Amino acid sequence: MSPPTPPGTDTGTTDRALLFDMDGVLIEGRGADDVVHEHARDDTLAEYGIDPPERHRAPLGNYEYTDAFVEACRAVGVDPVDFYAARERHSARRIVERLRAGERGLYPDVDALDRVADDRPLGVVSNNYDPAVEFVVDHHGLDAFSFVRGRDPGVDGFRHRKPDPHYLHEALDALDAETGYYVGDRETDVVAAERAGLDGVFVRRDHNADATLRVDPTHEIESLTELDRLFER
Repeated sequence: MSPPTPPGTDTGTTDRALLFDMDGVLIEGRGADDVVHEHARDDTLAEYGIDPPERHRAPLGNYEYTDAFVEACRAVGVDPVDFYAARERHSARRIVERLRAGERGLYPDVDALDRVADDRPLGVVSNNYDPAVEFVVDHHGLDAFSFVRGRDPGVDGFRHRKPDPHYLHEALDALDAETGYYVGDRETDVVAAERAGLDGVFVRRDHNADATLRVDPTHEIESLTELDRLFER
């Protein structure tokens, strides 16, 4: 039996995938503005033909599936799981519309991915909605990625957000990889990587330059251009 591979050591084989978060790593900005979900709430209310009292509008527009959201749904007579899924579909649509309009662009160092794509499979795993992640990869021609996955709209997708490693495990299975690296810009990315058996790579951007982590990533970088040197260690 071969000895275990120390964390952070590249084996040079394709059983180590290289996975990336999207928001704040590949595209600028940490994610969608809250106003996206508020507009999606209004879209969904119009779809349902409901004009609720003002006190219920705010919780119905919250991104998270909370007790307050459930209570507001029941107060206006809608199923909370169904309403949440419908609202998230509208959120995903609106996010794609904003991305198509050029609201957020790629970080310049994304070009560095082509230099590390030959020796290992690359994938994207994001807490953003799957339609939005698919759009970004297709719209920007990010052909280096063999696997692209955002979370499903709805309660199940919400509960499988990172730091839950659900979608990271899905990526490893799809890429036939045993382990690898996950590049993210949040503490939850580092935790999710650890739970999935991956080496967490924390990238510092302007929005997280001064962030203090309560968990230690395996590697820390300031640009994706450092990845090729990371694998040479």
